[in-house]
Amino acid sequence: MRHNKKKGLKLGTDASHTKAMKKSLAKALFENDRIKTTETRAKALRSYAEPIITWAKKGDLHSRRLAIAKLGDKDLVAEIFDKAAQGMWADRNGGYTRIMKLGPRKGDNAPMVIIEIVSEPCTPKVKKAAPAPKPVAPKKAEAVEEAPAAEAEVAETEAPAEESAAE
Repeated sequence: MRHNKKKGLKLGTDASHTKAMKKSLAKALFENDRIKTTETRAKALRSYAEPIITWAKKGDLHSRRLAIAKLGDKDLVAEIFDKAAQGMWADRNGGYTRIMKLGPRKGDNAPMVIIEIVSEPCTPKVKKAAPAPKPVAPKKAEAVEEAPAAEAEVAETEAPAEESAAE
């Protein structure tokens, strides 16, 4: 049993090459806002790039340093943080990237996609009104109505008995 496996997709290479590939894909994505790549790489890139946007929304110094460490380009990080400060992703709580499938590549039949940064404002979903509750059967309603009436009668009969005992 190997317990030292790292989280995430390996992409058919060793760890350092995978890290370098994700870093270069993320740089290209943030510079161009949209790139064409394979589906597996796009899914791996999504989990690499979205935390950077989340850090940009925070906007503090620690988040900026984390983003610089992950991307390796101060100017690009400054540009991302400026976009976030302008409110580009202010109303979004995640899902900053979109993957659109294109079909298989001609040479090796690899599934190709376009991954892009979502820039449209997020519209909250309108919650549908809950369906009206089903009408309660009349037998249950009558039983409920009779119970308070019976308790009131018992209370009235006990009250005079207590008053007569007190006298």
